[in-house]
Amino acid sequence: MLVLAEMSACGDSGISACEPPLDTIVRRPLGGDPTAVIIHYAREVDLPARAASGRAGRRSLIEALHRDARRAQARTLALLRRHGVEPRAQLWTINAVAATLPTSMIDEIARLPEVERIEPDLSISAPTTNIGNVTTTAWNLSAIRAPDLWATGQRGAGIVVAVLDSGVDVDHPDLAASWRSRAGWYDPYDQHSSPFDGSGHGTQVMGLVVGGATSGESIGVAPDARWIAARIYGDNGVASLSGIHLALQWVLDPDGDPTTEDAADIVTASWGYSERVNECYLEFEPDLAVLRAAQIATVFAAGNSGPYPASSISPANNPSAFAAGAVDEDLTVITSSSRGPSACTNSMFPELVAPGANVRTTDRTFGGQFPNSYVVVSGTSFAAPHIAGAMALLRGAHRSATVTQLERALTSTAVDLLPAGADNASGFGLPDLLAAEGRLVAMPSCTDADADGYFADPDCGSPLDCNDNDAAVHPGACDVMRDGIDQDCDGADRVNGTCCPP
Repeated sequence: MLVLAEMSACGDSGISACEPPLDTIVRRPLGGDPTAVIIHYAREVDLPARAASGRAGRRSLIEALHRDARRAQARTLALLRRHGVEPRAQLWTINAVAATLPTSMIDEIARLPEVERIEPDLSISAPTTNIGNVTTTAWNLSAIRAPDLWATGQRGAGIVVAVLDSGVDVDHPDLAASWRSRAGWYDPYDQHSSPFDGSGHGTQVMGLVVGGATSGESIGVAPDARWIAARIYGDNGVASLSGIHLALQWVLDPDGDPTTEDAADIVTASWGYSERVNECYLEFEPDLAVLRAAQIATVFAAGNSGPYPASSISPANNPSAFAAGAVDEDLTVITSSSRGPSACTNSMFPELVAPGANVRTTDRTFGGQFPNSYVVVSGTSFAAPHIAGAMALLRGAHRSATVTQLERALTSTAVDLLPAGADNASGFGLPDLLAAEGRLVAMPSCTDADADGYFADPDCGSPLDCNDNDAAVHPGACDVMRDGIDQDCDGADRVNGTCCPP
């Protein structure tokens, strides 16, 4: 491929006035015509200012992202129509369009001044399951004190967890009742209209989050939570970049209607670029930043590239992700668990560790033919759902808790593992769910009296609302010049130039 460089700044005076060298905005795959590409545009939505929670705040964010994408992509879509090309996907969360184009057309689109870059729509192969040894005790749940939190009545009721993986076997008796069937399944490749799992990996992950106890033994950390799933891998075991972007977009608005509240509360993702050890690959960071702004927590498996230092992988090492390493029953970090520091931020990696060696979970039933199907698994793929389940329990107990608060509650109360202190093998340590719930009790209440999606309290994950009694006044509002009101809370009564029309 050609080396990708930053595109030079262009004005708004049209194509003829803005013709940067194509090498600066196009990464050309070797061979192939037509070629699957993703066309990226600059995202103008100010995510820190839009960071909000609740129906009003999330709806405002989604609508702003849609407006941004419509404006930026209009000329490209018109050009595609003139050439008889139908885009494969419109990625409004990251302001991009996926399409399959001849080389000549790629060059034509690259000259549009609003186009930031064009990249190949590459692929990633599905992870495989590392089968562990037989175990008869649910040591993993006790290790993070999940049963202790259940005893207080907190079992994840009312919380929705999304898994982005190979799919989920909805026929498993430990998973069937907890599936949210309304807008609860997404296949970006349109190969399966209802929940399906071609490899079992996603079913194994999901069991550790919400699995029941039909076998007589508890499986999941948050058994009363509901699940939805996006199948990011096609029948060939391969995921395209655009397919993953679509899945991450889907969890924000599963039914495609921003006026309904059906987004996931927590996302768990047990996959990554294992061939890019100690590299910072930011392909999905824009998606993760949007989910974080919408107060949707995202947990990634840290990867299985250990035991060497600096063995983090993406997206787990991205700034907006939360990474989980794995420990065994002796609470020792397993050899294969990836270590830090993060290749993206040079900060500690992973954030936490969780059980990920010889843990029992659900497996495929092959259409219900083998209902009592369970498997013992190992790897960080199975540590991540423990953290996702933990967040589901905590969010269930504290519905207004922000992503930042959930993460801080878990990291600040984690049981430190050897060596002493936070480190690049075990992070802050192993979750103590009862202690984490107690930490949330002491955190700010995250007041949003006017239901505009912005909080009047610090440490809540959004910019401070300077007037929590007026829904028209908040950090994401349009400031009307010289009306005596600081609508956008920036300390000045003036048009801010971002969300106000000129």
